[in-house]
Amino acid sequence: MRNQKTIRQAVSISGIGLHSGKRVTLTLHPARANTGIRFLRTDLPESREIQANVRNVHSTTLATTLSSGDVKISTVEHLMSALWVMGIDNVLCSLDGGEIPILDGSAAPFAQLIRKAGLKPQRSARRFLVALKTIEIRVGDKWAILRPSREFRIRYTIDFPHPVIGKQSFEFNSNTNFLEEIAPCRTFGFLKDVERMQAMGLALGGSLQNAVVLDDVKALNPEGLRFQDEFVRHKVLDAIGDLSLVGYPILADIELHRAGHELQTRLVQELLEQPGAYSIYVPGKQEDLEKPLCLAQAAYAF
Repeated sequence: MRNQKTIRQAVSISGIGLHSGKRVTLTLHPARANTGIRFLRTDLPESREIQANVRNVHSTTLATTLSSGDVKISTVEHLMSALWVMGIDNVLCSLDGGEIPILDGSAAPFAQLIRKAGLKPQRSARRFLVALKTIEIRVGDKWAILRPSREFRIRYTIDFPHPVIGKQSFEFNSNTNFLEEIAPCRTFGFLKDVERMQAMGLALGGSLQNAVVLDDVKALNPEGLRFQDEFVRHKVLDAIGDLSLVGYPILADIELHRAGHELQTRLVQELLEQPGAYSIYVPGKQEDLEKPLCLAQAAYAF
């Protein structure tokens, strides 16, 4: 894990966008070291690459959307989680539409796609972001807290007044098998909210094939849940995707309570903006700690 990685060959997958309802093909391409995770719209005549970085976050309404000028890529969090768990530092993600396909609503199909492509080690060393200060954001009964740690850990709690969900907690740490315990967990929503979301131009592609849908008393999916606490596990999946936009693998202890995309993104932004809140560490080269300004200029390298 000391060196960066890309994929060995280009691979593609197609599906509809959860919010747009439009069919899109995503292709992952090998990329040079230190170029990071980048997105490219192939359906636009003068598209530009968008770096997977929190500075490019355009919206966090029910999904994480990146932009550069008027070019947007939405619902990136599931793919970003899969790239994180598979250890991919550098890859170009091209797609012929404005939204990453939702597939089955989880990160598992993306992880399988990356496995199909294969991993290719690169010569450049990985760099890690080490948290040095506690960052805390509270909005009503929601909060996101980041504390210094020697490992990456997330403790997530949700609390929904619904008989199938209720209060659920899950901890992701170095002993968690992401591919088995987190990646298969699907996004979820409530039937009563569908009309409101569709009026906003959202959830136009949502169905029982790509989301867990709940009425007032039960989940409507005939196959049931993949885990009893699939809901909080999916929140962990989303959080990993959002936190990866810091630009480096993080060494921090992160506590999230009903946080969602907005607070998770704000937590990363606060971390980068507070003076002395972090340092950049290269294993085996402790003397090569970089100044905070360098992070804004560096490529994403998880």
